[in-house]
Amino acid sequence: MSFPLLTATAAVPALGAVATAAVPAARRTAAKWLALAFSLATLALAAAQLVRFDPGAKGPFQLTESHAWIEDFGVRYDLGVDGIAVVLIALTALLVPFVILAGWHDADPLEDTSTRWRPTQGFFALILMVEAMVVIAFEATDVFLFYIFFEAMLIPMYFLIGGFGDRAGERGEAESAAQRSYAAVKFLLYNLVGGLIMLAAVIGLYAVTAHQLGTGTFSLTEIVQARADGKLEFATTTERALFLGFFFAFAVKAPLWPLHTWLPNAMGEATAPVAVLITAVVDKVGTFAMLRFCLQLFPEASKWATPVILVLSLISILYGALLAVGQRDIKRLIAYASISHFGFIVLGIFAMTTQGQAGATLYMVNHGISTAALMLVAGFLISRRGSRLIADYGGVQSVAPVLAGTFLVGGLATLSLPGLAPFVSEFLVLVGTFSRYPVVGVIASVGIVLAALYVLVLYQRTMTGPVKEAVRTMPDLRVRELAVVAPLIALLLFLGVYPKPVTRILDPAVEHTLSQVEKSDPEPASPVNDRRVNDVEAAK
Repeated sequence: MSFPLLTATAAVPALGAVATAAVPAARRTAAKWLALAFSLATLALAAAQLVRFDPGAKGPFQLTESHAWIEDFGVRYDLGVDGIAVVLIALTALLVPFVILAGWHDADPLEDTSTRWRPTQGFFALILMVEAMVVIAFEATDVFLFYIFFEAMLIPMYFLIGGFGDRAGERGEAESAAQRSYAAVKFLLYNLVGGLIMLAAVIGLYAVTAHQLGTGTFSLTEIVQARADGKLEFATTTERALFLGFFFAFAVKAPLWPLHTWLPNAMGEATAPVAVLITAVVDKVGTFAMLRFCLQLFPEASKWATPVILVLSLISILYGALLAVGQRDIKRLIAYASISHFGFIVLGIFAMTTQGQAGATLYMVNHGISTAALMLVAGFLISRRGSRLIADYGGVQSVAPVLAGTFLVGGLATLSLPGLAPFVSEFLVLVGTFSRYPVVGVIASVGIVLAALYVLVLYQRTMTGPVKEAVRTMPDLRVRELAVVAPLIALLLFLGVYPKPVTRILDPAVEHTLSQVEKSDPEPASPVNDRRVNDVEAAK
């Protein structure tokens, strides 16, 4: 039996979570190093997946594992990765070590506590547990297996938001705890409601397969193959209802307007590393699942719902950007900017063009890196001043030039400056959308202008101008903080100039997804094409 690489990639952080939580209370530093070691081991396994993955191989999934689980109900332990999944697993495994390093002191007790309470160990154990669940969600090709971890990842995230929230600000501990609790409960309730609706759709999917195939199944590959062979057919109403059940849950996780309101609260109250975990890692499961499950299981319903989803994406792009412009809180500004970016991702997915979906999948990667860079530097800034309010800063570039410079690069990546990684993906999304829906593409372009506005205004108000007294003694980035930010900045520059190493892995998976939906790219308008259309009409 070959080495179960996919299982190992998810199992290592899960074991790391248990080991970290078991470290004695007095040995907080040992727990941190242990968590970092397990995250680096996971990164090595994710890198092994990339090495073993063959973009030119036939078939939708590679490195597959399949074992019987609950046979009476058609549930199997089926894992496999396509180009999109293997890249997102690598992104997750890459970001978690930086999250751990950036949050090195975020869970340290404010005062000496008894050995009964181990907040530091719990904080890092929960981060590793989230990583394990996200990885297996990307790997799962059994719908029920995916659903279990799609929901289970909410539990550690709930405790990370509610139990280890941001300490910045002049609020008292009681008020801070209340706000953290509110944000955590809102996060949990929104996602649980979406998950319950998806559960009903999952059960409905099983019932349809049991009725038509004789044996119920949750296997993505079996369902797609049965549909291709004509053995499984959904009634129009049934397919649309099942699609909506899946899409609703994924739109909450994404987050897509109007199901987005939990995100600014969660990112605002969480520590900066946990905020990165939310928007750069966990939320990607929603957009990934739209590609893997919505489009492949319900292709006709996906095309039926496309006009409405495009409108929702446009609203997300413009609404998120406009609210980011008016924000006074640094972290909430980045949260609303992420809502706008997720609008671009969903727009690219449902544009149903090669360029649009290639841009959307690449955007998931680039958004994860750029948001991590900007949010982590913002977290370092906030920890020095003790405030999230933009008005409390000014002239930081004069006293901490390296911090200001990295903040600027992260901001420029967020507004998709040419030469930085997000520009390529945003350009592809807009080109792919414009080729099929010109009006939608033009309106979406307004989001670029608004992004430049909120990023440059944020930088101007915090980093330039007279030095405020409260930031006059602010230290620059330390060695640990530079170790977090420098690799992310390097990746933004590298992928902005040469994205081919990622796109060559993503493109075959995008083409396979489009073939499942039976969509092809529209022919560009030209005199030759117009003459061909006229000849066809004349022949008729």
